[in-house]
Amino acid sequence: MISQLRGILLAKNPPELIVDVQGVGYEVSAPMTTFFELPEAGSEVRLYTHLIVREDAHQLYGFTNKRDREVFRTLIKVNGVGPKMTLAILSNIQVNDLVRYVRADDVTALVKLPGIGKKTAERLLIELRDRFKGWELPSSYDFQFEESESTIALEEGYVHEAESALESLGYKQQEAVRLVRSVLKQHKVDSSEELIRLSLKASAN
Repeated sequence: MISQLRGILLAKNPPELIVDVQGVGYEVSAPMTTFFELPEAGSEVRLYTHLIVREDAHQLYGFTNKRDREVFRTLIKVNGVGPKMTLAILSNIQVNDLVRYVRADDVTALVKLPGIGKKTAERLLIELRDRFKGWELPSSYDFQFEESESTIALEEGYVHEAESALESLGYKQQEAVRLVRSVLKQHKVDSSEELIRLSLKASAN
């Protein structure tokens, strides 16, 4: 089991990234909430990882903190919720929000997530309720993605990268395009990550 990687961040192409550990490049899948906390390519990074071994592939999933990794491990144990859906969930909301939704039995909030229907949302609430009872939350927690104040012009590559990343997170192509175009009408962005972040926020509204 590979539980941690520490090395140089070579590339970020959501939801995949590559970390060079002493000359070996590890490809890691990560939720967007992790990407938002990563430094620029070329910087040193440490990721807490979870390895899933299958007949056709060994897939690493990475997180900037152990808490997110623990929630990932908890979610993939839920019947009908695999790694891909779990990445989509953790890309759209932070762990503290998920815990609050579960404790409040908030089906409406969960079905807003890509790929989550009412039955899946209800299953998540049932199976996660007991597991999240002992989780500590900040006394006052109100998470929202911050608005972009960037004045740097958009590069064409950002649009395609953002749309592709949203599709890989479970959004249909038309929905991904709609979200990205909607954001571009309201904001100027300086990276594909910023465009993805604002698109996810728009999807949650």
